[in-house]
Amino acid sequence: MSLIHRQPGAMLPDLAELWNSMVAPTVPAFATHPLRVEDAIDDKNYTVRAEIPGIDPAKDVQVSVHQGRLTIKAERTAEHEEKGRSEFSYGSFVRTVTLPPGAQEDGVHASYAKGILTVSVPLGEPEDPVRNIQVESAE
Repeated sequence: MSLIHRQPGAMLPDLAELWNSMVAPTVPAFATHPLRVEDAIDDKNYTVRAEIPGIDPAKDVQVSVHQGRLTIKAERTAEHEEKGRSEFSYGSFVRTVTLPPGAQEDGVHASYAKGILTVSVPLGEPEDPVRNIQVESAE
């Protein structure tokens, strides 16, 4: 598996992903924390791993795909048992990434182990997004 390298000139999708990771439309901006993710691609799968320790995956995580985008939402609640200092992050976390061409949204699989959420998306043949249009003369 190799890490995905963004194409030169493809800065706008990366900026959109950064914006979506920082500001969720349904949560106030100051209550949202970005999820740290890494992604990789091989011949058959696109894999996204998100670092989300200290959560219950059955209750605290939602993974969804819609219109070529994968969204991971998680919530970590604070347990105030001791009166001390904490540097842990609590609250709502959300991250949206654009799926690569050929991603098959019906076959997405998610698993959670040792604080890491792993989402695997099968890849098929990408549809050719370029369609040539014949230009007719108006004379």
